[in-house]
Amino acid sequence: MSISKHKVVTLHYTLKEGAEDGKMIEETFGGTPISFIFGIGQMIPGFEAHLEGKDEGHDYAFLLSPEEAYGNQNPNALVEVPKKNFENAEGKIDEKATAVGQPVRMKNPEGQTFQGTIVDDKEDKLVVDFNHPMAGKSLHFSGSIISIREASKEEIEHGHVHDGTHH
Repeated sequence: MSISKHKVVTLHYTLKEGAEDGKMIEETFGGTPISFIFGIGQMIPGFEAHLEGKDEGHDYAFLLSPEEAYGNQNPNALVEVPKKNFENAEGKIDEKATAVGQPVRMKNPEGQTFQGTIVDDKEDKLVVDFNHPMAGKSLHFSGSIISIREASKEEIEHGHVHDGTHH
């Protein structure tokens, strides 16, 4: 069976930044492989494009450009946020939680949640980068396809692979 839309794909992978000999980001070898429904947006499009049509047991290796992965850095995603927005109920700011490098979660006026990272501390403002952490990076994937099967109607309706548990 080959990988195509609505197939459950189980695979191991190694992800490195930039090239095959780049900095290790994560891997599943030695742990639990990942399973996903192909073609419904669970994985980045460039990753799926390189796997489409491959068969069970196939080993793969490919490099994704930033455009094929998480896109380029967007300068408009760097936002200055008033420090007062980080005050707790007592009107105090937790210095550790607002230090450069700390992740933050914020909501816009419409209630959408965004995750970012504090990248600069100005006198009365913090600069938060809301770009994806992998934006602007080329990503090298290598791995092995373990299994391919048809997704069940229920899995497709729910938008994820079922592992034998009910919800």
